[in-house]
Amino acid sequence: MLSLPYLALLMAIALEVVGTSLLQSSAQFTRIWPTIGMALCYLLSFYLLSISLKVLPLGIAYAVWSAVGIVLVALIGLVIFGQRLDLPAVIGLSLIVAGVLVVNLFSKTVGH
Repeated sequence: MLSLPYLALLMAIALEVVGTSLLQSSAQFTRIWPTIGMALCYLLSFYLLSISLKVLPLGIAYAVWSAVGIVLVALIGLVIFGQRLDLPAVIGLSLIVAGVLVVNLFSKTVGH
């Protein structure tokens, strides 16, 4: 079972991804409800990220938060918004995932 800081990090990632998706839907803040939803998601996401910092080092928590968010947002852009990824984008996203895996699996910075 996940401890509270890790669960908070996962929830922070999910809210950041939803917030970023709403940012796209806000049409540069011209649509009120997506804009309000985006702001609330970001606010809650940062709060939950701060909870994860009780256990995780800032750099590691932020690396996981941002990397997983980047990949998920790219997938949402592809599936929901029809935004295509070319080969360099796929390679770059793969390198981001590989970097997070290396840090989490091999770094002594992360408490296992």
